[in-house]
Amino acid sequence: MLRPDISPTFPSVPAASPCSPEARSQGPRYNFELQETPLSRPSAQAAPASSPPGTSGAAGDRSGSSSLPGHPPSALPPQGSYFRNKRSFAENTHVSNVMLGTSSSSVRDSSYPQILKSPLCAGNPQRSGCKSWTPQMGYSATSSSAVSAHSPSVIVAVVEGRGLARGEIGMASIDLKSPQIVLSQFADNTTYAKVITKLKILSPLEIIMSNTACVVGNSTKLFTLITENFKNVNFTTIQRKYFNETKGLEYIEQLCIAEFNTVLMEVQSKYYCLAAVAALLKYVEFIQNSVYAPKSLKICFQGSEQTAMIDASSAQNLELLINNQDSRNNHTLFGVLNYTKTPGGSRRLRSNILEPLVDVETISMRLDCVQELLQDEELFFGLQSVIARFLDTEQLLSVLVQIPKQDTVNAAESKITNLIYLKHTLELVDPLKITLKNCNTPLLRAYYGSLEDKRFGIILDKIKTVINDDARYMKGCLNMRTQKCYAVRSNINEFLDIARRTYTEIVDDIAGMITQLAEKYSLPLRTSFSSARGFFIQMTTDCTVLPNDQLPSEFIKISKVKNSYSFTSADLIKMNERCQESLREIYHMTYMIVCKLLSEIYEHIHCLYKLSDTVSMLDMLLSFAHACTLSDYVRPEFTDTLAIKQGWHPILERISVEKPVANNTYITEGSNFFIITGPNMSGKSTYLKQIALCQIMAQIGSYVPAEYSSFRIAEQIFTRISTDDDIETNSSTFMKEMKEIAYILHNANDKSLILIDELGRGTNSEEGIGICYAVCEHLLSLKAFTLFATHFLELCQIDGLYPNVENMHFEVQHVKNTSRNKEAILYTYKLSKGLTEEKNYGLKAAEVSSLPPSIVLDAKDITTRITRQILQNQRSTPEMERQRAVYHLATRLVQTARNSQLDPDSLRTYLSNLKKKYEADFQDSGKTEE
Repeated sequence: MLRPDISPTFPSVPAASPCSPEARSQGPRYNFELQETPLSRPSAQAAPASSPPGTSGAAGDRSGSSSLPGHPPSALPPQGSYFRNKRSFAENTHVSNVMLGTSSSSVRDSSYPQILKSPLCAGNPQRSGCKSWTPQMGYSATSSSAVSAHSPSVIVAVVEGRGLARGEIGMASIDLKSPQIVLSQFADNTTYAKVITKLKILSPLEIIMSNTACVVGNSTKLFTLITENFKNVNFTTIQRKYFNETKGLEYIEQLCIAEFNTVLMEVQSKYYCLAAVAALLKYVEFIQNSVYAPKSLKICFQGSEQTAMIDASSAQNLELLINNQDSRNNHTLFGVLNYTKTPGGSRRLRSNILEPLVDVETISMRLDCVQELLQDEELFFGLQSVIARFLDTEQLLSVLVQIPKQDTVNAAESKITNLIYLKHTLELVDPLKITLKNCNTPLLRAYYGSLEDKRFGIILDKIKTVINDDARYMKGCLNMRTQKCYAVRSNINEFLDIARRTYTEIVDDIAGMITQLAEKYSLPLRTSFSSARGFFIQMTTDCTVLPNDQLPSEFIKISKVKNSYSFTSADLIKMNERCQESLREIYHMTYMIVCKLLSEIYEHIHCLYKLSDTVSMLDMLLSFAHACTLSDYVRPEFTDTLAIKQGWHPILERISVEKPVANNTYITEGSNFFIITGPNMSGKSTYLKQIALCQIMAQIGSYVPAEYSSFRIAEQIFTRISTDDDIETNSSTFMKEMKEIAYILHNANDKSLILIDELGRGTNSEEGIGICYAVCEHLLSLKAFTLFATHFLELCQIDGLYPNVENMHFEVQHVKNTSRNKEAILYTYKLSKGLTEEKNYGLKAAEVSSLPPSIVLDAKDITTRITRQILQNQRSTPEMERQRAVYHLATRLVQTARNSQLDPDSLRTYLSNLKKKYEADFQDSGKTEE
């Protein structure tokens, strides 16, 4: 029998967390085991008793209520027993309350941050707003969300320097689904924009901070900002002493695998991220009631300069991950590109979209891979077929390297399951290697080389000496239990063989008893199984067949759905209990054998990190190639120019029945500021978003929706997209605008891409124009690429002062409506040079409304006078026109010298045409002077 005091053979482990004995007796708070099969239907028909070991008698076994295999599967006990595979939601909540002393209030009913006390924070000063909340346990493996690739599973520790070091931030994060720790340390300003952005990207399940950060009446600004921005995230405060940089360095030395131990050199002097990792690992050991095996974690330091920065507001505006209209649909950039087959590939795509690359060489290597996948159909489909068979390798690795502090039935069953998953994964290495054998691109060749690692074969050989060859991953709860029950080879443990024979006899007796009951009562009874009830009886029949329309009194716990009856009997319940006891013995003995096997393969298991990285990257690249096959995307180039020929909006393409209208874009250092005008609904906002989405797609290594595209690497992408007008919230809208534009002004640099849509509409027009003008002048001092959409036509005159400003507008056409004898506006969604010719669009909208005609006429007259007066004061001088022509000639010549790939004759022709254009512009300025 499996008892709490069993001590399996494991390598030495780090010291246990200082938690109470009561807490140690509990299981992990967050359970993220690989579970492919949601529990749905309550039962399924039993299979014939002739099925061989390792096979399922059911055709599909697509639910937890699977068919009964003939050669017995593992039996499941009745609900409420100790011997269930997963705790229920209620049990998990109870466990959390015991461990953390939290209240049972539901976090979903509160808008406050959930701040938890842990035993690690004993003796803390009272914390501000320190209400205790039950953690959200909705991510237990019993729910269908457990297998979602994007359910929160990251725990983050954040610490800030004090005194003169205030603003120096240390962060450490670990994904409970992946055995990787990411360390960061950076200086942030008083807005803490980098911290908030990094946390938004991580989407944490829980945030840990020092208890000194949230003392009543003296909370730090960082703590206040984080709690305001992450109201639905669990917060835990622990004593400052656990943020210990010396202990953090010891942890890294103990736990980091040899392949990644260069991280020690990177972080030796980064005291704040070392302090954060010390607190993080101590806390994770405590809540998960397990420790990580020595030399088992991938630990890396991630600087903020390696990827482009996209703030949370911009990610929302651009609908990168979540659709703003309906969060459930996939009309997002992620939805457009996500054709991944594995959870790891999906997670990698998500993180890449939020943090695009900035290294051109890396991006080009990805693009080479996508190009080869598109050109080699056999490689594309072959690779897709193999990748689709992989489980969540990162999560599997995470579970394997954790050593439970206490051996329970759940821990035993989990280890046996994961060993079968590991065998399944390793058996896919050779097919993957064969598929990649003839690849040509450097990145695919590198991944092929990583699969040549001999450790894959060593681990698989060791597993096969203990585990049956036909033990494999199967869909279906009962089928997997059968695999676990018969996983270990015969004759390795005599007592295990006896226990399995006993179990087989009990299952046969159950099937025989139900057959006898069917004959006794002349009813069509069949044996069924569910994880909640164990073995039970099921019958589908018309109630008229039953004597007196009732089942015999021997049957109890009867439930009926339409014509289907489910029930059991007292004898069957007793036999289920015997089955349960027998299965405990099997699992106990199998667990001891598995533990011994795992201790032998731990030294080789690090190769799975390479495999996990290879599978997730190949999955993402296949997804990019798949997206290209569904639309006419083109491979982007990288220069110092943003040039897109006939580009369109990728999300709009998915929504629209017809292909969206395509537009050209040409932004250089010499013309880096575009002012875009046009009436409402003419396409300004859509165009701005389209530019940003194409930029992100290019920087993650995807093809883009255009006929031709060239991009300058953007280190930051900022957006200020207008909100819907609402008179009641006008002031708050204006304040939101000012906060967003202030964030852009503080953080933008020469390599930024800035998109601003309708700034200053929340106040009166004079102030709005003044603010817009000042913002434009500040941004014009940078070399950032800026697109500024506005209804303030006065801003368009700024091109007379700054030659790097270009005016663009969206065309509209006027169509005569014969039925109403009025003009209607037809939107073309085409972008053209110059100011919009559509004047007084607001007056036309008013004319269509029910305003009295006399008021509309007065408004037109007053508007005409004001416009004439403004234009007289804003005419540009001939000298300004000449300077502008010289400036444009100079920028074109510089750009040609940098990027031209033309042959001498073509270059001579181009320069000749450029000269003619300059002379024509110069003559036009002379005519203006005359």
